[in-house]
Amino acid sequence: MGDPLHTVSTLPTARRPGCPFDPPAELLEARRHGPLSSYTFPGGHVGWLVTGYDLIKSVLSDPRFSSRREFMRHPTVDYGGLQLPPVPPGEFLLMDDPEHSRYRKPLMGKFTVRRMRLLTERVEQITAEHLDAMEESGPPSDLVSAFAKPVPAMVICELLGVPAADRPSFQAQFESFMDAEAQDEDAATAYTATRDRLGELVAAKRAQPTDDVLSELTDSDLTDEELQGMALVLLAAGLDTTANMLALGTFALLRHPEQLAALRADPGGLTDRAVEELLRYLSVGKTFMRTALEDVRLGGRTVRAGSSLILSYNTANRDPERFTDPHVLDFRRQDGGHVAFGHGIHQCLGQQLARVEMRVGFPALLDRFPSLRLAVPAEEIVMRTELSDIHGVKSLPVTWDA
Repeated sequence: MGDPLHTVSTLPTARRPGCPFDPPAELLEARRHGPLSSYTFPGGHVGWLVTGYDLIKSVLSDPRFSSRREFMRHPTVDYGGLQLPPVPPGEFLLMDDPEHSRYRKPLMGKFTVRRMRLLTERVEQITAEHLDAMEESGPPSDLVSAFAKPVPAMVICELLGVPAADRPSFQAQFESFMDAEAQDEDAATAYTATRDRLGELVAAKRAQPTDDVLSELTDSDLTDEELQGMALVLLAAGLDTTANMLALGTFALLRHPEQLAALRADPGGLTDRAVEELLRYLSVGKTFMRTALEDVRLGGRTVRAGSSLILSYNTANRDPERFTDPHVLDFRRQDGGHVAFGHGIHQCLGQQLARVEMRVGFPALLDRFPSLRLAVPAEEIVMRTELSDIHGVKSLPVTWDA
C-alpha cells in the first residue's frame, strides 16, 4: 500500500509577513509531504497540485499533458472536462503540437543566443537613457515605473517595430490588458483593444516593412490575424515577466547585502550566475496549468484523463531534493538548472532576451547608484496581487545619495 495522498483544500496565495520572496508556507508544506498533492478546484473538480522539480519537468515534457487550460485567466479556476473554446489564432502559448510548432518555428531563429547578444549594445543604450532620467529627476524614485517597466517595454517594442512615438501609449495599453486585478469585463475590453492595436501594426508592416521581427514574419504564409496573436504572445513574454524580475530582483538584492556586495565587487565574473540564481530564487512565473489528455501514471499515482494539474514553479525551484539550501540566495551556487523559464516545447522563447536585459540592467543600476537603498521600510513595499500568475512588486520606492 502506498503512502497516503496529501490533500490541499485551497490553493494558498498569501506569503508570510517578512518573507516576500518565499513561496506561500502552505505550498512549501505540501512539497514536504511529497511532489504531488490532491487539489479540489472551486466548483468541485478534483485535480492535482505538482510541487516537485523532477515531476514538473516530467509533466512539461510529456505530450499527454495539454497546455490548453492556460487559456483561463486564473489557474485557481477550473471548469472540468476537456471541452474548451478555440484558442485565438497565433496565440501559440495556449496550443499543443502540431499547431504550437507551426507558430513557434518561424520565431526560433529570431531569438537565438547570438542574435540576443547582438542586441546587447542597444539594451545598454536604453538602460542608460532611463538611468539618466532617474538621476536627473533625483531621489526618491519608483524603480518600477522609472526603470523596470519601461526598459523591457522599449526593447520589445523595438523588436516588434512599434514606432517610437507610439511606444508610451502602447505600453500603457498592454499594461491594462495584463492587470490581474481588472474585472473580467475590463480585462476582455483591454484584450480586444490590445489585439486591435497589434492588428494595425501588422497592417502597417505588410504595407511598408521595416527592420524588425514583425516585418520579417509578414514574409510568410501567416495571416494578419495569426500575426496579431503571435505579437501578443511576444509582448507578454517580453514585458511583464522581465519587468517584474528587474524590480523584484533589485528588492532581493537590497535585502541581501552580502550578495549585493559580492556582485558589486565582481560584476564581470558574477553577473551571469547572479541572474540565474535570482531567476531560481524568485520564480516570478509562479504557477501554470496542464490537463491530462489520457490516463497517466505520475509520481506513483494515476492522473485521469480530463484532470487538471497546477504546476508550482516556485516550489520546484526551492525543491530540497534538487537544490542544496534551496531557500538561500547564493550567487556562487553550483547546483543550477532552474525551471523559471519552463521546460519542454513551451520553454520561454524570449528567455535569452530576458537574460540580456537583466545582465545589463542590474550591474548598470548598481554602478550608477552606489548608495541605492529602499526609500521606505521593507514591510511597506506593495506586492502585486496574488491573483496574478506573476510575482512582483507594484512599486519599489528607492533612494540614493545625490
